[in-house]
Amino acid sequence: MAAVTGELAGRVALVTGGTRGLGYEIARAYAAAGADVVVASRKAEACAAVAARLWEETGRRVLGVPTHVGRWDECDRLVEAVYEEFGHCDVLVNNAGMSPLYDSVDAISEDLFDKVLAVNLKGPFRLASRIGARMVAAGRGSIINVSSVAAVQPSEAEVPYALAKAGLNNMTTALARVFAPAVRVNTIMPGMFLTDISKAWDPAETAKRFAEDVPARRGGRPEEIVGAALYLASDASSYTTGSVLKIDGGYAWAAG
Repeated sequence: MAAVTGELAGRVALVTGGTRGLGYEIARAYAAAGADVVVASRKAEACAAVAARLWEETGRRVLGVPTHVGRWDECDRLVEAVYEEFGHCDVLVNNAGMSPLYDSVDAISEDLFDKVLAVNLKGPFRLASRIGARMVAAGRGSIINVSSVAAVQPSEAEVPYALAKAGLNNMTTALARVFAPAVRVNTIMPGMFLTDISKAWDPAETAKRFAEDVPARRGGRPEEIVGAALYLASDASSYTTGSVLKIDGGYAWAAG
């Protein structure tokens, strides 16, 4: 069993896209820090497996809730499941995202465009608005949106995704004011991380980008997102709201 530090003892954290990649590392870190955790993703089997694994590692209560965050009715069901099981939610991490490939900008279908904006922006808005209002009533809370450096430095291969993530950065600033002063709203803006998605990257092109464009000269390890996620979830960030925290090895010129 992993050591529980108690940094987030007594708190409940909801992490969307929490069964793999950065979301999994965040959920795992929160459980190890003493929080009870809800992980949400589209696949029920993955939710159940991760919930069981984190409970086994940390001894914390972990609930897996299969959810398509691009659909508001499923977002609403997720919120009700969290409050029915735990009675409160102290930390919301809007991490779920998608960026499907396309041949050219003019070939992007309406269906693809709508799906990308739904998962990356529409769903996070719904969850943040519903849970944020309850956090205000409870007198505290932290909402953490996981954006991307594409929001400020987009490539030709991720235009709808970049639009959605730019909107997520803007939403952070807006909701930080809407839910102030009880609730803090911040964004983590990752660069190129070596998650399972990176396995599809061309090795030669990736090595070239790291060498030429990333001052750190490498991609991020998934566990390197944990420090920021713990900081923004905990009382250590009590005077931090409306912020965009760039974690990208120095890749993006702009900060958000």
